Amino acid sequence: MESRLRHIAGRGYKSYQAIQGDYDFGTFRLFIDHVQSDPFAPPSRLRARVAQSRARFPASLYANRIRTIALADLITRGFANSIRRYVKGSRGTGRSGVVLVDVGGQEILERTSCLVNEEFVEIRFSVGLPAAGRRCLGREALAIFFDEIPHLVEASLLYASYDPGVVAGHVYTAEDQKALRHQLAEHRLVAFIANDSVLPRASGVSDRPLRGRDVVAFTSPPELEVEFSAPNRDRVRGMGIPEGVTIIVGGGYHGKSTLLVAVERGVYNHVPGDGREYVVSRPDTVKIRAEDGRRIEKVNISPFISNLPFGQDTRAFHTDNASGSTSQAANIVEALEYGTSLLLMDEDTCATNFMIRDGRMQQLVPKEREPITPFLDQVRHLYSEHGVSTIIVMGGCSDYFDVADTIIAMDHYLPQVVTSQARHIARQQPALRMDESGGGFGDIGLRIPLPQSINPLRGSKVKAAAKGLHSIQFGYQVIDLGCVEQLVDTSQTRAIGDMLVYALRRGYIDAKTSLRQILERLFQDISDKGLDVISPFYGQHPGDYALPRPQEVAAALNRLRSLEVVRGGEHGRA
Repeated sequence: MESRLRHIAGRGYKSYQAIQGDYDFGTFRLFIDHVQSDPFAPPSRLRARVAQSRARFPASLYANRIRTIALADLITRGFANSIRRYVKGSRGTGRSGVVLVDVGGQEILERTSCLVNEEFVEIRFSVGLPAAGRRCLGREALAIFFDEIPHLVEASLLYASYDPGVVAGHVYTAEDQKALRHQLAEHRLVAFIANDSVLPRASGVSDRPLRGRDVVAFTSPPELEVEFSAPNRDRVRGMGIPEGVTIIVGGGYHGKSTLLVAVERGVYNHVPGDGREYVVSRPDTVKIRAEDGRRIEKVNISPFISNLPFGQDTRAFHTDNASGSTSQAANIVEALEYGTSLLLMDEDTCATNFMIRDGRMQQLVPKEREPITPFLDQVRHLYSEHGVSTIIVMGGCSDYFDVADTIIAMDHYLPQVVTSQARHIARQQPALRMDESGGGFGDIGLRIPLPQSINPLRGSKVKAAAKGLHSIQFGYQVIDLGCVEQLVDTSQTRAIGDMLVYALRRGYIDAKTSLRQILERLFQDISDKGLDVISPFYGQHPGDYALPRPQEVAAALNRLRSLEVVRGGEHGRA
């Protein structure tokens, strides 16, 4: 390799193509899978692999799937930290000299940036091959390959380079979180917040924990305190939120929304020191909000909305420009369609006329002239008929006292159970309104996506690219995920685009198969073959994916503005 780099020094940039291949550096093996076409193109894709006989990570640290994910996450973070220490950075034209690895934030996600098994440890990263204009900078390239990359490998891919306690803590904390989450259903809980958790974040643009003497650590009220076992630590005590309908009340700035966001993120494992390591929620939890302007394709919103003007069918409701109420209704029904056992809502991001219609409004506008059945009248039916619980932050409407199983008041960032007090108030001051649900929620049916409506082609090429965390360029269209609040990493968004393309190519979207079945087949392939399988560069390395949940993949497909579906039973099988 050294001779090749010296030979192409000063030549045209395409001369770098000659270095593609794999090389034995003695202590590690380097694979150059893809060489960029010019200094401004996405950086070249590389892999560094160290045999376990040298890396020597104890087998116990990757003995199961969750430990392997956590160990790979730690190694990736170690590699990223080493880049800041050993790599000089940009030198030359465009992205010359940069070294990049796909590293996460506060969550521990399954990624393709690192592979750990009994044979080797492999890190997947990118390098901007250095150039002056469009001519190769051979000396700078030699420094990257023979000085910087060996230092990165030594500092991050060997067990001896880490504090064993830090490694074990990272791996075992993730395993404990998964174990706690697994126990929720058997205890008939939907979420758990451990005592001493730190829920507030540093700022509106930082997901790191708030620090300082003013931070109030979480403490469970006695009525809701439960104890869980964890495989790698003493028993964990904290607040368990029961199944059913839970309302979180309290004054402004007392921690209501902060608690809800912690539960929302509890579907993911968190790094040690995050403050939310032992905050867990049901894996299929979905945050619901109003989403004005979104497109809705044949969703059965009739449990909430019916008798629309001009006789529009709300059992297969379609619009290119949803209102707050119709979008929130569709978001709930879509969540039920692809699977959830817990809905989260914050009144600040909900449509008011969807959430409540009080007694005086019922008198002024009678039900026969009001198409909306408020969520207040369906929330209990959701639980009794579909087993779906709900947690709502509610600071301005007491009518939910009548339907809640549990009412938690946040006072100076600490929770108190006020269920009995709220019920007493409700008895003393009845709401004087009529239930408008009609006696039940009903079935929602299934939808079957049509493949001809899902086109990733832009001209003659497939285009499925993340444009930041909340946007996907899909063919000629842009999928707007700005209101899908449980996406936490751009690499998840990137994976979603390629997952949709993969499902099309595999024939899973075939005008016969329901959305839920498509997701099941897609995620089964990933479970069997690894997240690499969705990559259009399969056989090279896709080092920049993080695994999303089925809920977010479905949300993206539902927001594709060209999507067409048939209702289950209308065409083919469901």
